[in-house]
Amino acid sequence: MSEEPDSVLLCSVNTAAVPRHELLCIFGTGDLGRSLGQRLLQCGYKVVYGSRRPGSCGSLPAGTQALSHEAAAQHAHLIFICVQREHYDFMEPLAPQLKGKVLVDVSNNLKKNMYTDANAEYLQRLIPGAHVVKAFNTLSAWALQNGPADANRQVYLCGNNAEAKQAVAEIATKMGFSVLDRGSLSAARELEDFPLQLFPGWRLPIRLTIGLTASFFFYLLLRDVLYSYIAQQKDMSFRIMVSLANKVFPIVSLILLSLCYLPGIIAAFLQLYRGTKYKRFPDWLDRWMLCRKQLGLLALAFASLHVLYTLIISFRYYVRFRLAAHTISQIRENKTSPFDTTMAWRTDTYYSMGIIGFGFYLLLGISSLPSVSNALSWREFSFIQSKLGYITLFFCTFHTYLYGWDRFLYPSTYKWFTPPGYMLSLVVPTVVLLLKLLLLLPCVDRSLTRIRQGWERTDPEEESMKSLLR
Repeated sequence: MSEEPDSVLLCSVNTAAVPRHELLCIFGTGDLGRSLGQRLLQCGYKVVYGSRRPGSCGSLPAGTQALSHEAAAQHAHLIFICVQREHYDFMEPLAPQLKGKVLVDVSNNLKKNMYTDANAEYLQRLIPGAHVVKAFNTLSAWALQNGPADANRQVYLCGNNAEAKQAVAEIATKMGFSVLDRGSLSAARELEDFPLQLFPGWRLPIRLTIGLTASFFFYLLLRDVLYSYIAQQKDMSFRIMVSLANKVFPIVSLILLSLCYLPGIIAAFLQLYRGTKYKRFPDWLDRWMLCRKQLGLLALAFASLHVLYTLIISFRYYVRFRLAAHTISQIRENKTSPFDTTMAWRTDTYYSMGIIGFGFYLLLGISSLPSVSNALSWREFSFIQSKLGYITLFFCTFHTYLYGWDRFLYPSTYKWFTPPGYMLSLVVPTVVLLLKLLLLLPCVDRSLTRIRQGWERTDPEEESMKSLLR
């Protein structure tokens, strides 16, 4: 992931910058302009629109009016520019009326490097007497309509005039958003690129998921289909669509879930080894920890597919045929299989662990939604994502062990001397759970807690050097 410049949260803002009932102007009557106007009205501001055709600009929020650009600009000190860059030329003749005013550029481009400079920088050159601030471009019309409770809470802004940025920051704060100042107007290019990024935090998790899915699919295809065809002369290719897929989905899901918690354990052991929390983690570990949420959501998606595929097993022709054949065979032989209590316990426990694990899976996924996580305190969110996360991993791992049961004892399990897929899927989660148990030991947990509270282990050589200097 590319490094982003540090952001500054604007907490202390001059509340006198823009009086609550001052008239604000919006150039543009499209979806974004109308949604922005509606939100500003709800926050107590008065709004006027500037339009090329004031008499035929469509339905506007109640309580607003549409004027010509020149008339609207005369009434307001702060103007939101909700039009595309190619239409900025109409503002050049208005330069005298816009002098000294704050122009908030909310535009975005269709693709990166579409122009040699940022839209906000171009607007500043076009109207040199105005104070241009780049802001609100990372919010959609939907986010403005629904507010920060169900959408992104952050508003990035940049500009060359501190007072102009404070005025915009106050408006964004009263609308319920948190404001992040990215510095001067030269950062506008970066802000305009934000909405054009296509799942930047999902690239590594998606590549990993595709790699795991493809690897296990071909591995199981080799064991379950090709082996039957070559060694047993049986055509089992029909198992690819359901049986094979229903093996791949839980395997990938369990590995992805364990990979959500493995970087935290590695980080804990690094802190124990270094004796401090103030040294940076390696870049690969930082990137890994930043994509844990995406890994968890992908794991939940694969677990959900596993549940759906499991529900249709009883409807499959192959399963119904096997059950009917077994029943007819017992009738012909005039015998009945004895009830196996151990098998009953095993299968019931197996299904129970799977259902409970999937229930916790859903809880983890729901709590990661912004609308839910924003309503949780940090302690509540940490409890769900950490402690319940490990409990989920335990149940899902136990579910897989029950699936395998004693199959590892039989040579027929190892087709072409290869272990079954479920055995491979248990390696990473088992390691994660064992290492977590090691970290929970009182002596280890006590040291780790002290380090995370700021304690640092003293280097013996450094301590002896200090004593000599005394």
